[in-house]
Amino acid sequence: MFQSALPTRRQSRHCKNLSRQRCLRTCIASADPESRTRPLRVAIVGGGWAGLGAAHALTSSPRNREAFHVTLIESRESIGGLAAGWVQRENRPVEVGVHGFWKPYVNIFDLVYRQLRLVGDADPFTRFTRSAQYSPAGLEAESPLFSELPRLPSPLGTMIYPRFYRLPWMDRLSAFALFDAVADFDNSPEAWRKYDQMTARELFTRYGCSERLITNAFEPMLLVGLFAPSELCSASGALGMLYYFILAHQSDFDVKWVRGTTAERVFEPWLQVMTQQRGLDLRLGTRVVDVDLHPTRGHVDALMLQDGGNSPERLPVDAVIFAVGISGAQALVRQSAALAKHSSQFRRFMHLGSVDVLAVRLYYDRRMRLHRPSNAFFGFDADIGGTFFDLNALHDESFGDAPGEVIEMDLYGASSLLVWDNDSIVEHCDRILRKCIASAMNEARVIDSTVVRAPRAVTHFRPGSYRHFPQVRATDAGLQNNVYFAGDWIDTRHGSFSQEKAYVTGLEAANALIVDRARGQPFPVLPVEPDEPHVVLARRMRRLREML
Repeated sequence: MFQSALPTRRQSRHCKNLSRQRCLRTCIASADPESRTRPLRVAIVGGGWAGLGAAHALTSSPRNREAFHVTLIESRESIGGLAAGWVQRENRPVEVGVHGFWKPYVNIFDLVYRQLRLVGDADPFTRFTRSAQYSPAGLEAESPLFSELPRLPSPLGTMIYPRFYRLPWMDRLSAFALFDAVADFDNSPEAWRKYDQMTARELFTRYGCSERLITNAFEPMLLVGLFAPSELCSASGALGMLYYFILAHQSDFDVKWVRGTTAERVFEPWLQVMTQQRGLDLRLGTRVVDVDLHPTRGHVDALMLQDGGNSPERLPVDAVIFAVGISGAQALVRQSAALAKHSSQFRRFMHLGSVDVLAVRLYYDRRMRLHRPSNAFFGFDADIGGTFFDLNALHDESFGDAPGEVIEMDLYGASSLLVWDNDSIVEHCDRILRKCIASAMNEARVIDSTVVRAPRAVTHFRPGSYRHFPQVRATDAGLQNNVYFAGDWIDTRHGSFSQEKAYVTGLEAANALIVDRARGQPFPVLPVEPDEPHVVLARRMRRLREML
């Protein structure tokens, strides 16, 4: 039997895409013939997990170091973005939020333990910890170490093993109706578009979740996981976050914490490798204030950089990876008339939103005995969720021997509190603690504190936002094979969230550049753990039902 020599529709489309990519490579190279023989000049804007991930991939091998000259640009004086932390008066560390590292963060753990070999005394992380949740009524729930318990098909373990003190079994069982939506949400673009049109609360109500389950379980998770209440979160964001952290596998909710600031324990040794051994060019305290676009082809020719009070400096580039958050991308659009005029993709970023964060560190005059080192709370302020941490236990090298208790409180969606003065914020946080852990506090009083306001600091997955999220490759014609994106707000099929997603998209942006320019060697990205068999079966059955 003869096979047709004509290409199939999929093969034709694939060939057209390859031809388009080759054409773009040829056009960019022909504009600068020298670029075919010298290393490509790559600028990475943003020094958080995403930017460092991209720099790591592009400098990881001798082949990549021959192919690319990488410059990492960070507007702050220290690396790491908001995740890093810094040191204030009396050598006291400060952070914008204490960041957890959940068990599914396989790429970050691989980086830390296998690639950087930060083990033993250099291990930056605590052991996996148990956590508790509080409301004005007191202790609401406690989570075990799920990996130490017999593994059950998901989500049975996450529903059965935690201790809920005010959530009856009938309310918990109503969550199983949501499994149909979980099976339908396969992280595809179609699924994201479908569920992005409704709020998380509409999703929970439509699928029969009880009001008590929504209020006492799902709502608190969203307030600290997506930083907004259910009526202000898209159902897509809620399903993606809940599945990755809680519903996919029983032990996914087990979490570690950094034993100090992320900058000191992770970023500094990581950066030392890249700058001293791999030739990374680091520009701290430097802002991108504008871009130069090629007058005819439209790709980015150069970045205009501002260092302190000096005059802007022109940095010629062959490619740019923007590894900034939403507010950083919006600031660039406001500053750059060229991007605002010629890039519809960058203009769409102005439709996106970010959430305000308040980080408060309280120093008490005596030690306390907290029930758990990591805790969450809700219900004290409308639409605000938060966490508090026993830093004497978690940051043992800094505060393990301190005479008084040190507690970090992070409040998300805290716009209404940012306008208060510091004393009012400290008093309010102290009152919350006294309702949550009254028996532990006794006569303890605050003797010192630090307050950090971080407006528009974290991504807001609000309804309708998905269509404005970029993929790792820019889609504007002139910017293809020239501009790339990385961060926790980027549209990607990997399936991760938060810091792991930021790091992974940094690797993916670097790999996209490597493939598009046919230079260097792609960096391996570890996938998320596969869906459990019953989830795979449910998704297949649902697709079959839709076909019939």
